Amino acid sequence: MGVYLVSVGVKEWFGNEEDGWGGVASALNAELRRRGLPPYKDVPAETDFAPGSGQAFEEKLTPDMTGFLTLCQTHLSREESEILCGWTVLVPVSLDEEIWLPIESDDHESMVAGAPQVLPLAEKLAAAIELPAEAPATCDNLDLSTWFRHEAKELAASRTELWTKDLDTTFYVALFLRAAQHSIRRGCPIVYT
Repeated sequence: MGVYLVSVGVKEWFGNEEDGWGGVASALNAELRRRGLPPYKDVPAETDFAPGSGQAFEEKLTPDMTGFLTLCQTHLSREESEILCGWTVLVPVSLDEEIWLPIESDDHESMVAGAPQVLPLAEKLAAAIELPAEAPATCDNLDLSTWFRHEAKELAASRTELWTKDLDTTFYVALFLRAAQHSIRRGCPIVYT
């Protein structure tokens, strides 16, 4: 169990079954139309997880986020931190401001953020901590989580860059960076599940 960030394909995005996001997709498109923007329809098909393919995204949020939130407070404005950390749905659509939508299965609203707005914020943090080039560029089947549990620890033992000081913080920087990159590259939503 736990919380995951995963990419969503067209069937699940527009689906109305229990695990579907059809209500969110419809509400998002209604809000986009209200703002004079085109609806978000070009969602790619679901893909199987194939390590290294870059076609699917799945990562588990297990490390402590305290250091990451402190890093955000240090390098980002409060509004920027809320955009980077506050979304529950990330879409590859440029949004001048976040969109709040009610989610039927919960008693609260969920924030939809645009990956084009999240990406530069994540890039700013990646530059601040000197995110290593060795960090996986794709996140199929927990690639990033696995790398941080093993290779990152070994690499950090022989390096002195800022990223080595707190691997949990570095994990979240890489996670939000790769999520935004994946959403834009594949044209798909990323959601918490």
